[in-house]
Amino acid sequence: MTSAAGGPLSDVRVLDLTSVVMGPLATQILGDLGADVITVEDIGGDTNRFMGQGRHPQLSGTALNLLRNKRNISLDLKHPDGREACLRLAEHSDILVTNLRPGPLGRLRLAYPDVATRKPDIIYCQAQGWPTDSAAGDRPAYDDVVQSAAGVAHLYEQQGGEPRIVPSIIADKVSGITIVYAVLAALHHRDRTGEGQRVEVPMVPTMQAFMLVEHGADAIPEPPLGSTGYRRVLSADRGPQRTADGWIHMLPYSRDNYVDLFRLGGRDDLAADPVLENRASRSANVEVLYAAVAEIVRTRSTASWLEFCDEHDIPCSPIVNLDELVAGYPVAEHSHAGSYHVIPSPVVFDSTPAGVRRQAALIGEHGEEVLAELGYTPDGVANLRASGALRSRS
Repeated sequence: MTSAAGGPLSDVRVLDLTSVVMGPLATQILGDLGADVITVEDIGGDTNRFMGQGRHPQLSGTALNLLRNKRNISLDLKHPDGREACLRLAEHSDILVTNLRPGPLGRLRLAYPDVATRKPDIIYCQAQGWPTDSAAGDRPAYDDVVQSAAGVAHLYEQQGGEPRIVPSIIADKVSGITIVYAVLAALHHRDRTGEGQRVEVPMVPTMQAFMLVEHGADAIPEPPLGSTGYRRVLSADRGPQRTADGWIHMLPYSRDNYVDLFRLGGRDDLAADPVLENRASRSANVEVLYAAVAEIVRTRSTASWLEFCDEHDIPCSPIVNLDELVAGYPVAEHSHAGSYHVIPSPVVFDSTPAGVRRQAALIGEHGEEVLAELGYTPDGVANLRASGALRSRS
């Protein structure tokens, strides 16, 4: 397992009441950045523990990275003593992140007013499918549904096909990253003013804003100058191109990129076409240009094109196989699950490096340790366990 001697958030504690991917990804990132993340997990285990196979029944390949850099305690939040332990954890935390819906939070009496009464300056992040002040505020939401509600499926329809969704849990991941920057901004505000606050990250509006960055397009001016959808990105010919012996993804972008490529391909007519002169005209004729590129790319090998693109500063990449990508990552040893590939933090800090300091925990693995830090005596911990408020699963 790799290690880091701290991280930029090494003095921050995060209480994690999240599940599946959105919240756990956010707290994984905060943990990678050095925060002390304490996860309160149901004894049945979070969904991500069973997303794929693993050599330990609680640790899928997904969970081995998603649950790293976190300590784990299993509390029955419906039990008065379990709820009290959770509130005491909140008192000792800087940030609380939850993706429980408003209804369950209210029934558990762990909504923002309940927690703020005990910890007034806490950063309380509430993340769920729809805004809490909307009619759908307590409606369940998962990535697939959020993609459709945010316009992702409509993009495929605009391309000339049927509505589809991206084969990735993209809404969860975008929302998870949004949680990170939202709570860090609120933490900065607290550092300046001493004021805590509730922060809300609803998935559907988050993804809608994400999608409309470019796809708001001509519909953004009022009155609209056209429809939604960024034309270049919606082109049916946008994507990897077949070469003489495989595939490549080449993206001529500037006028010079196109001229160099068309001349090599014997298309001097296109190299001299006024369409190439500026970005607006290239974008307006992207279907013709992309089709011409695809035709030329078929004439040479992948290796030949990679060399040509490097020489002429044309953006390109071979088609990376996900299995090969995973195989290239470092291998660490987990005490319960054996060897596994660590997906490193992509962010580089020269002075406060991010890294992996803790392996993914089993359910309830750190219960006694965490409670002792809160001032619980060994007898107090034993009583919690006897009552069923504190649990663990081997």
